[in-house]
Amino acid sequence: MHQMDIFPANRFDNLRIFQISDQMGSSVPTSEDSYESDTEMDESVEEAYKELKSGKHHVKLWDGTFTCPYCQKKKKQNYLYRDLLQHASGVGNSPSDKRSAKQKITHLALAKFLEKDLAGGVGPSEPAGEEKAPAPAPASAPAAAPAPAAAPVVSCDNDDKFVWPWIGIAVNLPITQTEDGRFAGGSGSKFRDELISRGFNPTRVRPLWNYRGHSGTAVVEFNKGWPGLHNALSFERAYEADRHGKKDWYAKSDEKSGIYAWVARADDYNSATIVGEHLRKIGDLKSISEIMEEEARKQDRLVSNLTSIIEVKNKHLEEMEVKFKETSNSIDALMAEKDRLHQTYNEEIRKIQSSSRDHLQRILNDHEKLKSQLESQKKELELRGSELEKREAVNDSERKKLAEELEKNAIRNSSLEMAALAQEKADEKVMKLAEDQKRQKEELHNRIIQLEKKLDAKQALELEIERLRGSLNVMKHMGDDDLEVIQKVEAIQKELREKEGEYDDLEALNQTLIIKERKCNDELQEARKELISGLKETSSRATTGVKRMGELDTQPFLESMKRKYSEEEAEDRAMELCSLWDEYLKDPDWHPFKVTMVDGKHKEIIDDKDEKLKALKKEMGADVYNAVTRALIEINEYNPSGRYITPELWNCQEGRRATLKEGVEVILNQWRTKKRLLEMD
Repeated sequence: MHQMDIFPANRFDNLRIFQISDQMGSSVPTSEDSYESDTEMDESVEEAYKELKSGKHHVKLWDGTFTCPYCQKKKKQNYLYRDLLQHASGVGNSPSDKRSAKQKITHLALAKFLEKDLAGGVGPSEPAGEEKAPAPAPASAPAAAPAPAAAPVVSCDNDDKFVWPWIGIAVNLPITQTEDGRFAGGSGSKFRDELISRGFNPTRVRPLWNYRGHSGTAVVEFNKGWPGLHNALSFERAYEADRHGKKDWYAKSDEKSGIYAWVARADDYNSATIVGEHLRKIGDLKSISEIMEEEARKQDRLVSNLTSIIEVKNKHLEEMEVKFKETSNSIDALMAEKDRLHQTYNEEIRKIQSSSRDHLQRILNDHEKLKSQLESQKKELELRGSELEKREAVNDSERKKLAEELEKNAIRNSSLEMAALAQEKADEKVMKLAEDQKRQKEELHNRIIQLEKKLDAKQALELEIERLRGSLNVMKHMGDDDLEVIQKVEAIQKELREKEGEYDDLEALNQTLIIKERKCNDELQEARKELISGLKETSSRATTGVKRMGELDTQPFLESMKRKYSEEEAEDRAMELCSLWDEYLKDPDWHPFKVTMVDGKHKEIIDDKDEKLKALKKEMGADVYNAVTRALIEINEYNPSGRYITPELWNCQEGRRATLKEGVEVILNQWRTKKRLLEMD
C-alpha cells in the first residue's frame, strides 16, 4: 500500500514555497557544519552520548513518556519510546543536505542512548520493538488529547477517498424526548467548544435533524487545508483510542454508550442515511493524491502568470529606458547650444563694457585738462592783481586803471568760478549718462537675445509654411482648368495644414515624455531608498550591500600608527587622527579640488598641491593619503553641499554603484535562505 506523510500547516506552506523556488531556479542550501572524516563524527557522537548518560539532558519524563532534548522549539514534546527512537534515527541518518552536522550528531547519540540505556525501562504496555495503540487518557485529562499542529508525522493512504472539505461524523449524541414525542439535544456550538478545548480545532458542528427532531448525529467541519486534515485524523484516532471509533460503532454488541466519531469517507458519502444525504450536499469525494495534484496545477499556473507579468514589466522598462536615453540626448544637445549662446553673450557684454569704459575715460581726461587750464589762468590773474596793487601808489591814472583792472579781474574770477561749477555739474551729468547708457545697452542686448530665440523658432516654421504657400501660389498660377494642378494644389494645402499642426503635436508629445520619465525616475528612486533601508544590516561579505559614501577608512591610520607606537597607543592615536580628518572632510570651506579638461569635459580632480594633503602624505604615507582622497571624492560626488556621509547601494565585488535589479536579487536570496532554514528546522 502506498503511504504518504501528513505534515503540519507550516511545513506544507514551506513545501509549496520551495516548489515555486525550484521552478524559478533556486538551489537547496548546503549544510552549515561539516566534519572532515567519519572518525571525527564518531568521536562527536560519543561525546554527546556521554552527556546524555551523565544526566545533563532529560529524556524520560515523570509520566512515562519521552522528550527530545535537542528539539525544544517544536510544540510536540511528549513521545512514546518507539516514536522517539524513530525520530532520533530519522534525523541522525538524514541526507547531509537536509540536516546540519550538529543535528545529526546529537540525534545519533540520542538513538544510541535510547537503545542501550532506556530499552530495559520500557513497561509491558509500551514495548520497544512492538507497535502499541495509544492508551486512554487519565481521568483528570481530556480523553486521548490529539497531537497539536506541529505533531510528528502520521500516515494514511494516498488513494483513500475522503469527503472534502474534511468532515467528521459524531453519532450517539445525548438526546432527550420531549412531551410532544420529538427529540432534542445539545447545540452544535457547545460540542464544537468541547472539541476545540481538546485541540481538534473544528470550524463548525452541525447537528442533523429529521422529522422526529434531533437525530443524535452531527457532522464536524474542519478547515480545508492540510492542518484541517491533521486535526480531523487526530479527532478520529482519539475516539478510536477510547474504543469509540467507526469499527466500534458498527461492531455487534449489546450496549453502546458515549459518543462515537470518525472521519467521513466514501462509504459514509454514498450511504442512504441522513448523514450520506447531508455529505453529498456539502462536499465531494477526493483522494489526497488528487488534492495534491490540484494544488500543483494551481502553483504551476501561478508561476506561469508571474513569469509572463515579469516579462511584460521588463519590456516596458526597456522601452522607457530607450525613451529616456533619447530625451536625455536631446536635453544634452539643447544644454550645449544654451552654453554656446551664453558664452557668445558674455563675450559681447565684455566688449560693450570695455568700449564704454574707454569712452568714459577719454571724457574724464578731457575734463581734467580743462580744469588744469582754468587753474593756471586763475593763478595768472592773481599775479597780475598783486602787481597792480604794488603800482597803485604811482599815480592816480594808474590807480584808476588798477581799479578798473581789479573790477575786471573780479568779474573774470566770478565768471571762472561759475564756469568751474558748471563744469562739475557737467561731469555729474556725463557719469549718469554713461550709467544709463550701460543699463540701456544691457536691457537692449537681453531683449535682442530673447527676440532672436523666438525669431529662430518662428522663422523655421514660417519658412516651411512660406515654402508650401509658394508652392501653392505657383500651382495656382499654372492654370485653373488643369485637373492635375488642382489636385496638386489640394495636396499642398493639406500638407500645409499638417505642418501647422505638427509643431503643436511634437511639443505636446515632448512634454508627455518628460512627465513620464520624471514619474518613472521618482518611482525608481523611492524603490532604491527602500532597498538601501532594507539592506543596511547585510553582511559585509555579500556581493551587493550598502556602502557609506564619504566614510573614512580607519585601517590605514591604524597601520601607520602601529609602525610608530605600541599596540594600545597606536589605536588611541589612530582614532584621534581619524576624528580630526573627519572634521576636515565635513568642513565646506576646505575644497582641495581643481577643474581640468578630461575627454573634452570639465571635471573636478584632487588638487595635489593642497597644503593639508601634501603634509598628510609626507607624514603618514600613501595609504592614509589614498583613504582621505577616496573619502573626499565620494563626498564631492554624492553630497558636496551637505558634506555628510550618504548611504548608497553598492556592488562590493566590482566596486561600483549597484543597479536596482542587483539589490532586488539580494532581497530575494535572503528570503529564500530563510525559508529553507525554516523548512530544515
